[in-house]
Amino acid sequence: MTTQETRNVQSGRLDQSEYEENFSDLHPLLSRHEALVESDRCYFCYDAPCVTACPTGIDIPMFIRQISADNPKGSAKTIFQQNILGGMCARVCPTETLCEEACVREAAEGKPVKIGQLQRYATDILIREADAHPFSRAPSTGKKIAVVGAGPAGLSCAHRLAMHGHDVTIYEAQSKGGGLSEYGIAAYKSVDDFAQKELQFILEIGGIEIKTGQRLGADVSVDQLSSEFDAVFLGIGLANVNALGLEGEDAAGSEDAVDYIANLRQASDLSSLPVGRHIVVIGGGMTAIDVATQAKLLGAEDVTIAYRRGQDAMNASAYEQELAQTHGVTIRHWLQPKALKRRDDGTISGIELEYTQQSNGSLSGTGETVTLRADQVFKAIGQKFDGGPLEGSGIALDGGRIKTDDERKTSLANVWAGGDCVHSGEDLTVVSVEDGKIAAESIHAALSA
Repeated sequence: MTTQETRNVQSGRLDQSEYEENFSDLHPLLSRHEALVESDRCYFCYDAPCVTACPTGIDIPMFIRQISADNPKGSAKTIFQQNILGGMCARVCPTETLCEEACVREAAEGKPVKIGQLQRYATDILIREADAHPFSRAPSTGKKIAVVGAGPAGLSCAHRLAMHGHDVTIYEAQSKGGGLSEYGIAAYKSVDDFAQKELQFILEIGGIEIKTGQRLGADVSVDQLSSEFDAVFLGIGLANVNALGLEGEDAAGSEDAVDYIANLRQASDLSSLPVGRHIVVIGGGMTAIDVATQAKLLGAEDVTIAYRRGQDAMNASAYEQELAQTHGVTIRHWLQPKALKRRDDGTISGIELEYTQQSNGSLSGTGETVTLRADQVFKAIGQKFDGGPLEGSGIALDGGRIKTDDERKTSLANVWAGGDCVHSGEDLTVVSVEDGKIAAESIHAALSA
């Protein structure tokens, strides 16, 4: 590798038909026959372990039994009673480590019931074909609640509050609602603008208004919302991306994986997205998997994920790791970033990685290094909470995120929070949905007292 060679990052590496094929639906919708056959595999267990494994507590045996009775819309309503974002969760949740891992057939045969695909089958049919929203609002209470953030936690909270008859105003910083469902997941997991279709479905309950382009700390404040509304829910996610801490990290070619995925999700033409020929991704979670796999699908020649610990420690599930590898991504373990290599013009040309080892739970470098060629280096080592918008509000933090009790109440009397922004959050869509639901019931109880 010389410092004189030209950085090879360009758009249009593939034919249009290749983009369409590469970014087609990862798991196409089951046919009616396939759904009926799969639903018959369920034992409809009493005290089903799959229900316990679901963070939102969906009655899985019931919704599968309704599918087997050829009642997909009734099945979808059972799902939506506990998880109003059941359609998106069916697409993005790691069912292989949640409900399907707990499935009795998984334990007995190593082949669980396809719970996620059955959930999608039912919810897609209802969202596509329903003449009216499956739930109706209670009589108006006259109470007003502000929800900050139109992501999974905020939408879940808003919908449940609207069902109880409260009026909800959502303040969203982006130009579209949906949060990570819209901006943060791999494009092949949610095709055909599903995030916006699901958003419109949720809003059909009535009583919910979304104001976009409203950023907490800039356009609105906690104090303002607390004084104007009867209650406030914060579902503001994690706004900041962790840095590698290397010199030259701002050089061309060193990129945040989160931003790149967001740009890809919003691109009307995938061929317009520039991608390098040689790519290295730093991280071991879902963001690392998503950006690496999509870079390969955009036409990158070689893509390597470098993770500082072993395979078992990766946050990405074994299924997601295998998905990346089947698309040609190389995953290398026990490597941590040491230095970015740059060309004479300052652009990234590669990255030096140091081999690591673990002793008594402590990770350390071995001193041995390897340098990988790279036109782009993607940082996917996690996101962190931005507490700036809460300064002066009196909201307590814990572990760098918002501190809440079991009902998602913060240290302020009329403010609740949930999703990735709260302490002990698991950074899963389904967990965020449950947070929003728990907070909504707590808010409703407080306003009804």
